[in-house]
Amino acid sequence: MKSSLEDTLLAAIRTIPDYPKPGILFRDITTLLSNARAFRRAIDELVHPYAGQKVDKIAGIEARGFILGGAVAHQLSAGFVPIRKKGKLPFETVRVAYSLEYGLDEMEMHKDGVSPGEKVILVDDLIATGGTAEAAVKLLRQIGADILAACFVIDLPDLGGRAKLEALGVPVRTLIGFEGSETGLPKAN
Repeated sequence: MKSSLEDTLLAAIRTIPDYPKPGILFRDITTLLSNARAFRRAIDELVHPYAGQKVDKIAGIEARGFILGGAVAHQLSAGFVPIRKKGKLPFETVRVAYSLEYGLDEMEMHKDGVSPGEKVILVDDLIATGGTAEAAVKLLRQIGADILAACFVIDLPDLGGRAKLEALGVPVRTLIGFEGSETGLPKAN
């Protein structure tokens, strides 16, 4: 039987079939975000393992990682650093290119967003193929961050993202998984 947490989160996440293309079951967390109880439970569970530890920064991946990461940063009394698509930040940035399903993209963060040696937790809503999260890890390490973990509400384990991050030595924390139900790639952040 599923735990109360799993029940709460599963009930709060909307599944949209055939979005953004046929055969994909898109996991929409906007319904979780609008449900005060589910949102609070998700944030509390993401924060719990790190409460009382020294965490300097939470890095959130655009865009849903900003919402979740900001709440996690607040709870841990840590700073928040946005990781954005190329061209969205106004100051000096560091950048990394990464592969998408069709082609390349780039993400960046402010050069002074994290200092070398700072303890950072990476946060986003979902881990699927892991390409975006893997690029974010490389970006953070490029400027010397000590990545404590990568945290996600949803894991799509059949797509291999968790394994990619763990192969980089990054512990992965997820709250719920959807196994065997995805036939394609979810919409990128």
